[in-house]
Amino acid sequence: MRIAVFSAKPYDRRFLEAAAKGAHDFAWIEARLDPATARLAEGAGAACLFVNDRADAAALEVLAAGGVKLLALRSAGFNHVDLAAAQRLGLAVGRVPAYSPEAVAEHAVALILTLNRNIHRAYNRVREGNFALDGLLGFDLHGRTVGIVGTGQIGTAFARIMRGFGCRLLGHDPHQNPDCVALGLEYRPLNELLAEADIVSLHCPLTPATRHLMDAERLAWMKRGAMLVNTSRGAILDTAAVIRALKSGRLGHLGLDVYEEEEKLFFEDLSGTVIADDVFARLLTFPNVLITGHQGFFTEQAMRAIAETTLANVESFARTGRALHTVG
Repeated sequence: MRIAVFSAKPYDRRFLEAAAKGAHDFAWIEARLDPATARLAEGAGAACLFVNDRADAAALEVLAAGGVKLLALRSAGFNHVDLAAAQRLGLAVGRVPAYSPEAVAEHAVALILTLNRNIHRAYNRVREGNFALDGLLGFDLHGRTVGIVGTGQIGTAFARIMRGFGCRLLGHDPHQNPDCVALGLEYRPLNELLAEADIVSLHCPLTPATRHLMDAERLAWMKRGAMLVNTSRGAILDTAAVIRALKSGRLGHLGLDVYEEEEKLFFEDLSGTVIADDVFARLLTFPNVLITGHQGFFTEQAMRAIAETTLANVESFARTGRALHTVG
């Protein structure tokens, strides 16, 4: 099958070609999908999309008119796809439901350790010959209370790691996970979790119910000086409210691998340009904020699994008319 790969980076090409073993014909499209770029997929049977591709109704109509029958998502999340429009146009949608939960969970822990022990600041000091320790004081993770919002596969992997540090685990999820209960995690209403946790890590999908889940009201429930980490979806945080919480001291640390308006920024080299997003620029001014550019998934094992599952969806669709892991 001919597959039009949008938002294609060199690493996408490497892993998809290795997984395909010559069985598919790829069209590598560096541009993100939108109504204007969708025509570049003409003649392809599948369009392969990433998290910041804009698969709205207008773009999907162009894809369908050009012959695309399958949307093969290189992600677990699918909030960037207009599923109603896809169904109306007869477009099948397949996703990667799980690749490496450990990859994202370990990245969340990396953010926590870096923020807590000020590794990013210490690194820059030492490079300048400054070996003073003032301002770098952290705290022991052992014995701290960690709140996990969303206890699916990634949340569970994160819980296992934090249990290894000797942390007390609290969880919030509409569905209790017995694997987390077995780790000693206690499920609590969100307000209680936020009030007790020294560290809150978000691992929930973006849905209408979780959009701006962490707004001004819920940030006010948090223990003063607590750490908040988000490696799930940017829009789970109300960024303006988060900035106010940082300024007031309600939030002691903030670690982000995702950002609500990241599609204008992430996955591109903008080092030679001026960042026009004033909200993002404001976040960068805080010494207790650490941001990475949506790299939590970016490990060898995860990239291989994403490529293999993406192509398994394509091959299943070619045989049966259904993706192996369908959406909608």
